Parts: sequence; C-alpha cells; structure tokens
Amino acid sequence: QLQASGGGLVQAGGSLRLSCSASGRTFSTYDMGWFRQAPGKEREFVAVITRSGARTYYADSVKGRFTVSRDNAKNTMYLQMISLKPEDTAVYYCAADGPYYLREYGHTRAREYDYWGQGTQVTVSS
Repeated sequence: QLQASGGGLVQAGGSLRLSCSASGRTFSTYDMGWFRQAPGKEREFVAVITRSGARTYYADSVKGRFTVSRDNAKNTMYLQMISLKPEDTAVYYCAADGPYYLREYGHTRAREYDYWGQGTQVTVSS
C-alpha cells in the first residue's frame, strides 16, 4: 500500500516536498515513480528512481527543478520540488513497479506500474 502526502497550496516560485510511504518489507525491490494528472489532462510521468536509488529519470518539464530520492530503510520516497510553476498544478501520484531482484529499469510509462497511491493535490498560484 502506498500513501502520498505533502501536497498543498504554494505560490509560484515556491517549494514543496512530497513523500510516498509504503507498507511491507519489500520496498527496496521496487522501482518507484511519480506521476501527475491535471484537470482534463492525461496522467503524465514526472520522475522515477530505481530500486537501489542508483538511477533517476525526469520528465523534461521538471528537470532541474524536481529531485526524486528514496530511503529504503524508511520505506519512503520523496519528491523535492522547487521553482514551482502554475503548470505544475495537479494531483501527484506515487507508484511502484516490480518487484525486481536482479535488475532495475526506471520505466516512465504508467502502464508499467502495478501499485498506485491515492494522490496528493499540489496547487501553484500565480
């Protein structure tokens, strides 16, 4: 089970840190991703971190502003967001892809993910 938190209302240029906590003892076997969905739009990829934390990938729209990280000892993934823009307004979802025991992938397509959290709203005012 995944639980996303940390969303809220922030002014343009501000920062937020999202968290995604996972239950269970196999968190370290899952690649973890962040996706977002704005009203009237399809869900889109934001960032992914592989199960070991060795690799990260970002959507072009957030590169240089968002940083994904994880703490496998705490079963938690984070998304640090800075220089937020109104177009970042969306419901942010965390998702898990796996389990993987030998390889790690860093998939960017939502269909690759098996487990999803409930989402947390991020609103950026201009």
